Amino acid sequence: MSDKQSKASAYWKENVKYLFILLIIWFLVSYGAGILFKEALDTIKIGGFKLGFWFAQQGSIYVFVILIFVYVRLMNKLDKKYGYNE
Repeated sequence: MSDKQSKASAYWKENVKYLFILLIIWFLVSYGAGILFKEALDTIKIGGFKLGFWFAQQGSIYVFVILIFVYVRLMNKLDKKYGYNE
């Protein structure tokens, strides 16, 4: 395997690791907080709304948008690390 191929393979492996971690976070927030832990979260109120309801309706969307920005930042660092930046 050439140096270029091994570098590309390491880059892709690290990229997939980041994706997997971010998708797990998104799943835990959207499915976990919005459905599985809804009853426990409903004991807390934000702006008059139960926290479980808030996560099911709004929180998971906000977390998803934040994860997009986190992914962009991680990929910029990864690009620089492997020399793929412009």
